[in-house]
Amino acid sequence: MPSTDRPKKIEGVKLAVLLVEDNRADVLIIEEAIAMHGLPIDLHVLSDGGKAFEYIDRADRDSTPCPDLLVLDLNLPKRSGKEVLQRVRESPKWKDVPVLVMTSSNSPRDRNEVRQLGANHYFCKPSSYDEFLKVGDVLKMLLSQRGL
Repeated sequence: MPSTDRPKKIEGVKLAVLLVEDNRADVLIIEEAIAMHGLPIDLHVLSDGGKAFEYIDRADRDSTPCPDLLVLDLNLPKRSGKEVLQRVRESPKWKDVPVLVMTSSNSPRDRNEVRQLGANHYFCKPSSYDEFLKVGDVLKMLLSQRGL
């Protein structure tokens, strides 16, 4: 298990999750999945890859804590999700943050690229609302793997 400087979460404390997603409808479904699964998550949303770079750079410069999990769309304005993932893995502070890539692409090439860049999990956005809500199970699994 990768080392981290984040302490284990105590009962009643929300986990910090950074979501980088430009589609507002997808953000709403993710928020609903979190609520349906009763996940203690404080969700912070950024709408493009440029803002994600700024957020990571700012956190690298000061004492802002890293999120417990990063949920990242691949197809983002300004900077792609792949660029954001590469930036995260290059950061000494962010390198151990688990990353869930969420995308409408089911391309084996995309899957392989993000795996090589260090993504922990790949979730292909389904067209069905009910199937999309299963992202809550994936979030729960990734957080529990980290002991959170």
